[in-house]
Amino acid sequence: MITTSVAEAAQCLAQGQVLAYPTEAVWGLGCDPFNEQAFAKILAHKQRPIEKGVILLAGQISQVEHLLHSLEPSIRKQVIQSWSDTATAERATTWLLDADEQIPYWIKGKHPKVAIRVTNHPLCIALCNAFNGFIVSTSANPAGVSPARSLQDAMQYFGADMNYLNGDLGLCQQPSRIIDASSGEIIRA
Repeated sequence: MITTSVAEAAQCLAQGQVLAYPTEAVWGLGCDPFNEQAFAKILAHKQRPIEKGVILLAGQISQVEHLLHSLEPSIRKQVIQSWSDTATAERATTWLLDADEQIPYWIKGKHPKVAIRVTNHPLCIALCNAFNGFIVSTSANPAGVSPARSLQDAMQYFGADMNYLNGDLGLCQQPSRIIDASSGEIIRA
């Protein structure tokens, strides 16, 4: 299915299906993060080991608020500001945060933390809001090849059996940088 309807795309996610969709810089694959079978489909499509973990994408800070409570106030402010000041940002920022009991083990992989990004991409915001929460966001590509940068690229990788939410990429040239919130270590520059 190829759609431009955010409601249809959110319904796919709610039904345990995998969805390819444009993000800030590259196309992503998403699913309901609480549906282990849907997540297994993503790993199979990507040929990716579960140990690596994935990013969770939120449409607004309130969707991940529960993961911000344990941060020191100055770090919490920095995280929120990086997600809020996105109009001038050249690329999105994903933060590694301490996972709580709400985050399934398969999302974290072998890691004690979870990667979270609050997006500024209008289509992704609408999708998360229509889904009523955060979704899985991992680049739309099999392991070892470049991420899809268009609907055609994604279809070439995954074929007609995949669900696609068609739309434009954001203005970022590179995937999000990843920073560990507690240590400040840059995981992906």
